[in-house]
Amino acid sequence: MAALDPVKGREALQRYRVMAWVTGTMLLILCVELVLKHVVHVGPDVVRWISWVPFAHGWIYVVYLATVLDLWSKMRWGFGRLVAMALAGVVPVMSFVLERRVHADAAARLETAPAN
Repeated sequence: MAALDPVKGREALQRYRVMAWVTGTMLLILCVELVLKHVVHVGPDVVRWISWVPFAHGWIYVVYLATVLDLWSKMRWGFGRLVAMALAGVVPVMSFVLERRVHADAAARLETAPAN
């Protein structure tokens, strides 16, 4: 098994952190869009203006999953961590909470990794 590469690990961690925040923000915007559409029953002009949100979140989530898989494979974490990180992109606020924990765990692991 190959050793953990600290440089590649830090790069993957940075990409993950950015996508966790972007995905979490888009998910919150999606929640607002759903409330406006189905609870508040805003007019058709507003619905037309916010109809792009689900599509944008869907594609951003795909990119987020790629960054999750990249970081997970570089850090050699267990399958449970992969599932938790993937779910964080579809559970409101979870991506922000999990990003902090993943960052702390990854940073600690990268600190102890031998340089190549």
